[in-house]
Amino acid sequence: MELAVYGYGNNVLKMTADKVDTGFQGLDTLIADMWETMEQAQGCGLAAPQIGKSLQLFVADSKILYDNMDETERQAIFTEGDTGIREVFLNTEIISLSDNKWEETEGCLSLPFLSGKVVRSWSVEVQYQNQDFETIRKTFSGMTARVILHEYDHTQGILYIDRVKPLSKKLMEGKLKQVLKGKVATPYKMKFKD
Repeated sequence: MELAVYGYGNNVLKMTADKVDTGFQGLDTLIADMWETMEQAQGCGLAAPQIGKSLQLFVADSKILYDNMDETERQAIFTEGDTGIREVFLNTEIISLSDNKWEETEGCLSLPFLSGKVVRSWSVEVQYQNQDFETIRKTFSGMTARVILHEYDHTQGILYIDRVKPLSKKLMEGKLKQVLKGKVATPYKMKFKD
């Protein structure tokens, strides 16, 4: 079922989310709904806070990005052997970040029609649980790492606009006010601040 994406200004987007425990009822349905919502909105990731649930849960799909790029683009932002992922992340912890950084434009379903350049580490080592609560420790790089870090930020109450340069954020103010007032028409369902 397609869920409404919570827009900028909703308090849930600024909260540190709660861990998901093994007794959480309806997790499989929630995850299936998140995938459907992300796909309908043509996103490459979606975190539970973006659908109004303060949970350390996100889905990440860098495979869709990989599949829609030409070979030159892929070589620039995907490491050799990485053809993208399509994974569920529960209770993610960052173990380490590479010193090697890169800047790339990011957008967000909670901030429609906005984008900004964000500097992130090229690689990240994370420990997380999959949908079956199996613990995984893995290093991701390039665009896949960026998608994971962007979604992880959502579970920590951080939006990508919190990471853009101050001048860039200042230039976004007009559009941010439009989102706050719900004066944007998106091809997907949204819930704006009351």
